[in-house]
Amino acid sequence: MADYAFSLVNVFGQTAFGGNPLCVFEDARGLTDENMQALAVQFNLSETAFILPPTGDATARVRIFTPMTELPFAGHPALGTAHVLRDLLACGDTIKLEMRAGMVALEARQDDWVFTAPMPQGGPRTARPLAGKADIAAMLGLSVDDLLDEPLWVNTGSEQLLVPVKTPDIVRRVQPDPSQMARWPVSAAGRRNAYVFAPVESAGPTRFGQRALARYFMAKPGSGVDEDPGTGSACANLGGWLIATGRELPTHVKVEQGASIGRPCLLQLEVKRDQTIRVGGRVMTLGRGTISLQP
Repeated sequence: MADYAFSLVNVFGQTAFGGNPLCVFEDARGLTDENMQALAVQFNLSETAFILPPTGDATARVRIFTPMTELPFAGHPALGTAHVLRDLLACGDTIKLEMRAGMVALEARQDDWVFTAPMPQGGPRTARPLAGKADIAAMLGLSVDDLLDEPLWVNTGSEQLLVPVKTPDIVRRVQPDPSQMARWPVSAAGRRNAYVFAPVESAGPTRFGQRALARYFMAKPGSGVDEDPGTGSACANLGGWLIATGRELPTHVKVEQGASIGRPCLLQLEVKRDQTIRVGGRVMTLGRGTISLQP
């Protein structure tokens, strides 16, 4: 029997039971791909992270699994894993994580962590979904008049469908229709998701505003729709959307997410003039444990 230690942390929260929960396995050597996927199902969080020795110039290599699949990159696992590594290795406030999407640089000021998005070469990748905007709006329980702009696939490390709407009230009343899940647009990685967002205050056609409200939805294993409380990769893709739609740079946006499911999150988005995208938030450690696996 082999024992594997894990840490439980909350990312993007302002209180002990706010934010997006994350399980981080502190030393995943000996775990197979099947073990990691099974553990992600067992913990049933939006993501579970596994720390492994790096293959190159990084503090550690990290693999990230949802209950359905492995991800090349995800924001709240990056921040939470860096926080755990700092405690485990006493390696200071600057950390580099090796992920399938590339090298991710992180830095901290006390318990506030920031990652730089692993931008694809040439900038954010974008694509128009095959489904029309009226169909996408209907899948989310909205009308086409609720949309601020065309939905757009954006990839700054992990591809997601961004759906801009006109007001925060529209974000709050989104109700995805589970019966329409089979018709949802599918990402290049085979995932069905939607990041719905709106500026809190109108700032004109070239500036987005300094605050935003967002919600993130994804297909559940089997059937139905889950909502994620705080999505760092989607927040980075909001930065990619700001670039792709020609908003003025540099910009800082405070993104609120998760209150609709009782897990309020605050994400800090910065897009620099050179199109570097940084996303940050607070990380809190809740505790540690051990799981035993039969050989």
